[in-house]
Amino acid sequence: MSQIQNTVDVQSFIDGNPLSRAQKMIMWLCFIIVAIDGFDTAAVGFIAPALKAEWALEATGLAPLFGAGLFGLMAGALFFGPLADKFGRKTILIGSILVFGFASVIAAYSSDMNSLIIWRFITGLGLGGAMPNAITLTSEYSPTRRRSNLVTLMFCGFTIGSALGGILSAQLLPTVGWRGILLIGGIAPLATIPFLMIFLPESLRFLVLKNRAKEKIDKIVRSIAPHVKTVPHLVPTQNETNNAGIRDLFSRQYALGTFLIWCTFFMSLLIIYLISSWMPTMLTNHGFNLENASWVTSVFQIGGTIGAIVIGYLMDKKDATKVLSIAYVLGAVFLVCLGFGIENAMMPLLLLGMFGVGVGISGSQVGVNAFSSSFYPTHCRATGVSWANAVGRSGSVVGSIIGGWLMSLNLSTFEILSLLAIPAVFAAFALFMIKRMKQKAAQSTYAVAES
Repeated sequence: MSQIQNTVDVQSFIDGNPLSRAQKMIMWLCFIIVAIDGFDTAAVGFIAPALKAEWALEATGLAPLFGAGLFGLMAGALFFGPLADKFGRKTILIGSILVFGFASVIAAYSSDMNSLIIWRFITGLGLGGAMPNAITLTSEYSPTRRRSNLVTLMFCGFTIGSALGGILSAQLLPTVGWRGILLIGGIAPLATIPFLMIFLPESLRFLVLKNRAKEKIDKIVRSIAPHVKTVPHLVPTQNETNNAGIRDLFSRQYALGTFLIWCTFFMSLLIIYLISSWMPTMLTNHGFNLENASWVTSVFQIGGTIGAIVIGYLMDKKDATKVLSIAYVLGAVFLVCLGFGIENAMMPLLLLGMFGVGVGISGSQVGVNAFSSSFYPTHCRATGVSWANAVGRSGSVVGSIIGGWLMSLNLSTFEILSLLAIPAVFAAFALFMIKRMKQKAAQSTYAVAES
């Protein structure tokens, strides 16, 4: 009888205990990982003018550089996600960090654009594996009632890292050059590896699902609930299987939701990466110097951080898809305001628009990461989150490339940013359809129960 009472599924165990110091440590470590990713994303946008000047490139000549890193991110997410569901989140996370850390250091010594493009692709491979696993680990150690808020708080590391990346790049470029910026982006992640090896545990849900060594599971259980005298016997959460497979993303239960989540990621990251990659260039074309452009662009990241915190809180209190849909529509409105403010040199409207786009688009993207991590079960969660990020990265490739193409067509900044409002509306619509899908599924379940 005592054995039955002492048996509990993993999520119920996490939900039934207060957030421990060990769980907070996991979230801080994952925060640092995504902050480094954010630094890398913003830094490349700010070293672009220096590369353009040093190697006498046209604006369109920078597009392959942006695209290479993003293609790497996409490939890394596709490749490392399923591996994480098979071998563990921590193992793949540390391996991914080793890849992008060393690749960034080597990229700093590139002698021409072709070699830099190759090493940026390899850097992207590592980053593509790291970020989804940081999201998955945070999600799997979060209580259900606070999951969206905790995942979005952790993922604020990306927007904060992006803001610092822009500001530091603008400040340090005159002294260390673009090579120094890439060195910082490589040394920083490598320095985190010893801390990750010591303080970051494997996912408890993964270990239980894979029936790994009881001693390892019990050690993590004691760190989460040190007050518990008798360590409970943990079992997988109901309806989870030990067989991880990509096909689960396309099962009858998840297929439509998978495609709609992919659509949201694609549209959202298209906007974010076009702004991250080309906003410094757009602003300098309108008379801003690089330092002022970095401060103005950081408002986008600040808005994203605040938006993520507010959206994550509301997602735990209200319907998550409704909250995200409204946020994307607001982001579309602010994109138009931002373009008008830049074009007409109206600084208050420019800053308001930049902040609002950060809240509505960047903040919502963080929320969608949290949503995707809760949409899939443990056995295919890392794959689901990784593949959604991979499809989103294809949107970021499109965004980074078409930015230069749109500028080459001599479109005004107002016209370019107004066009970006269209994918924001598409993202809102995709989330609305997920809401309708969930409502129909609930009605069908209710009808079966009644019969």
